Amino acid sequence: MQVETGLALAAAAMLVVAGAAAVGPRLRIPAPLILVVLGVGVSAALLPFVGPVELLPQEVQAELLLAGILPPLLYAASDSLPAADLRREFGTVSVLSVLLVVASALLLGLVFAWLIPGLGYGWGVALGAVISPTDAVATSIVKQAGASHRITAILEGESLLNDASALVILRAAMASAGAAVSVWGVVGQFAWAVVGAVVIGLVVGRASLWLRRRVTDPTVSTVLSFTVPFVASVPAEVLNASGLVAAVAAGLVVGRRGPRVLPPQVRRNDENNWSSVSLVLEGAIFLLMGLQIAAIVSRAGGARFGLLALGLAAVAVVAALLIRAAFVAPLLGLLSLNARRGSQARQRVQEMQRQLEAGEPVILRSPRGREKRIDRQGRRRFDQQGLRRRLTQVLADIDYLTSSRLGAKEGTVIVWAGMRGAVTVAAAQTIEAGETLPEQQRNLLVLVAFGVAALSLLLQGGTLAALLRVLRPAEDDPAALEQERQQVLRLVQDAAEAVPEAPGESRKQHVLQRLEASRGALLDARDLGVYDAAVLGHVLATIDSGQITLEMQGGPVG
Repeated sequence: MQVETGLALAAAAMLVVAGAAAVGPRLRIPAPLILVVLGVGVSAALLPFVGPVELLPQEVQAELLLAGILPPLLYAASDSLPAADLRREFGTVSVLSVLLVVASALLLGLVFAWLIPGLGYGWGVALGAVISPTDAVATSIVKQAGASHRITAILEGESLLNDASALVILRAAMASAGAAVSVWGVVGQFAWAVVGAVVIGLVVGRASLWLRRRVTDPTVSTVLSFTVPFVASVPAEVLNASGLVAAVAAGLVVGRRGPRVLPPQVRRNDENNWSSVSLVLEGAIFLLMGLQIAAIVSRAGGARFGLLALGLAAVAVVAALLIRAAFVAPLLGLLSLNARRGSQARQRVQEMQRQLEAGEPVILRSPRGREKRIDRQGRRRFDQQGLRRRLTQVLADIDYLTSSRLGAKEGTVIVWAGMRGAVTVAAAQTIEAGETLPEQQRNLLVLVAFGVAALSLLLQGGTLAALLRVLRPAEDDPAALEQERQQVLRLVQDAAEAVPEAPGESRKQHVLQRLEASRGALLDARDLGVYDAAVLGHVLATIDSGQITLEMQGGPVG
């Protein structure tokens, strides 16, 4: 009977998640907000009759979220993140995902130690680490609100990489509450958590592609793809590295190399199935969060205790926004300076391109005026094709940074869009009561973390679309995107026309060869970052659809 009840609850939860996803766009309310409110309402309504709704012990829920739900979600998000965007925004993402998380944890620790009697700075930092990272699941709200491509890329990159920083600080803070912790030990732990995870993720990502390209059945290949985030995250956690970062690294490898080695039908199946899986897992996280809030309030002492936690959560949300604004403001100044320097460097790069095409010695000029001569007869040999690609990439980066500059309006959106979500909910439940942390205080910390996640989603997520309408930040230019689309179409058409028709080759085989050439030219342009990632994605989908349709027609290939 318990099995049937569990299956019925799971089916009901999936129906609720699907309903929220379908109704949310019509009501112009993000689906995560609907699920949180529904969860709170259901748990509060059942409280007088069945007591606190406790689907699983909190420790089990934390492990389920951190080890079972977040790795595939982050893997799917990183798989769809353009590598060129992450490369261009890596400096910005690094500041937000490491320095901002560290500063937020330390400063919020002071706030909590001051507001909560007897807590201590160590546990204050632990709670600060829990609520510091923004969430990849929550950034889906940003996309739905219509933020520009660059803002979305920064927020996605930040939310994919800041989990390791937060979890390392959390572990160190909890350890420091009972014993002294070395600063250098924490630094070393963080370095290994990231570097070790990246290495594991890169190896697993490449190995998965090597295996899947040898599997002819698209369904089997997609099933294998479901194992990749766990094959990356589990060994990383066993070796005390970050399983979440390992899953992200594997996803980035698959997203970048997959279109070159996997057939279109396999990638189309991956996209459709991972979209369904992500929808269910994202919804489950926010629905569980809503269901747990009323249970924790009831177990810890009732409405008065809940109001105290809610007040602390509101203070924490305001403090986190202020700290984030203090980081983003000077960061925008640095980005603006880099954009101006890029504009000044454009002429030098174009001159190097001219020298290379004319067969002249290439002269490298540093910003200080120093020159370095590079030619085939010089002491330093060089790959002309590699240098040509690098110069094209540099010019594309300059165009990207100068055409999509970030000002005060865009900075305000970046600050306001830093929402908390699944990572905060999961990490909070790993806090354990003990000699230095009574059970009552532990419940308070968990509830504050839940409150921060819920308030940030309701307050920031619920008003983000209105904020964008009021501020009117710079948006992606539809005319420019259409112009780029036409250029990309000409690029792939030229690549297709350059494929000669071999003697004895069937019409179908020749068309497949043309499509393969078009895809290769498109992916080369993607790696250089010459065109907008969304435009390239749409054209790639068109090429893939053409190949799938042709292959389904049957008939001889050769």
